[in-house]
Amino acid sequence: MREVMERIEKMADFLREQSPESERLGKLTDATAQRLRESGVIRLLQPKEFGGYEAHPAEFFEAVLKVGSFCGSAGWVAGVVGVHPWQLGQLPIEVQRELWGDDPDTWIASPYAPFGRARPVEGGYLFSGRWPFSSGTDHCDWVILGGLVTDENGEVDRRPGNERHFLLPRGDYTIHHDSWEVLGLKGTGSKDVSVKDVFVPEYRVIDPKGFVDGTQARSVGRDNPIYHVPFGSIFPAAISCATLAMAEGALAAYVELTRGRVTVIGNVTKTDPHHLRELGEASADIEIGRRVFIDDWKRMVDAAAKGRVPDALRLETRRNQVRAVRRAVDAVDRLFAIAGGNSLRLDQPLQRFWRDLHAGMNHICNVAEPVYDSYGKHTFGLEPNPRGW
Repeated sequence: MREVMERIEKMADFLREQSPESERLGKLTDATAQRLRESGVIRLLQPKEFGGYEAHPAEFFEAVLKVGSFCGSAGWVAGVVGVHPWQLGQLPIEVQRELWGDDPDTWIASPYAPFGRARPVEGGYLFSGRWPFSSGTDHCDWVILGGLVTDENGEVDRRPGNERHFLLPRGDYTIHHDSWEVLGLKGTGSKDVSVKDVFVPEYRVIDPKGFVDGTQARSVGRDNPIYHVPFGSIFPAAISCATLAMAEGALAAYVELTRGRVTVIGNVTKTDPHHLRELGEASADIEIGRRVFIDDWKRMVDAAAKGRVPDALRLETRRNQVRAVRRAVDAVDRLFAIAGGNSLRLDQPLQRFWRDLHAGMNHICNVAEPVYDSYGKHTFGLEPNPRGW
């Protein structure tokens, strides 16, 4: 893990310099993707037998925080793409060999939203659909896509537990390069992907139930407790982590921008009491959120090592995540509001971090209300909202 962090630290200036070009391209530059591969950040949660580190999730999130503080889009891709090996490392060994047997640096994209329709045929399914928001997809060779199984006539089976995840190689799906015209997180290249009547063999179709309750890893003999946390905890954490990273980047950009700033009325920013108060409060809000986030993940894995992550802990950590993100974004908003007109210039990193932060807030995993609702209901012995997990 230490060598991964050292590599990330060494490419800080590179990531900062590449960020405007990634935004212009609407995807990470090839050079940025290559440096991320070389850093090992995407392999942190990958099984050791396939070139991974099997690192503690807290260590993975520390790495994502570091990457995202240099380039918001790179941090977002590192978080989303980097969490996929955690899931895929719990599949049957033949699937893992197909993914990483020739290249441990193979990247896998998503999304999981069940927009696809899968009709059963001999040996598998015929699969069709279109999905938005496939982050980092230009640099990935496989994709995980969510879908619902239909009957032989194409009608959706409405019975509970019908959702599946479908694993497809790059040649089986289309990337829609004109689908990512956005105001923030432009460098993530979170484009639409689609498939049309593609055959997916049964062995590459994933029932998510075992991932939801954290039992999948044991079914394939993975004893490392990092794989025993629920999917509904670790994937949202990757999103929240990448968002917190952008707040750290914005804070650093604000300090750099205002270090030598003198306002039009002659106030020296670094000695102005109002600016210093805002800086102190904002930096504390961002730092506290980060510390609680990392500590929560140590508690999560400790609980998994003892047998099971309690529902109360799952809800508490999600509550803390969405609140930390909201406080971090509010903190950056306060700094941006006093940063002066020059902060609006497109060559200033602060405005990019600010836009990326607000774009990240639109992800469902950062929407706080269902989480608060679920936490409150559980507190009073009621059934939590399914979206709040």
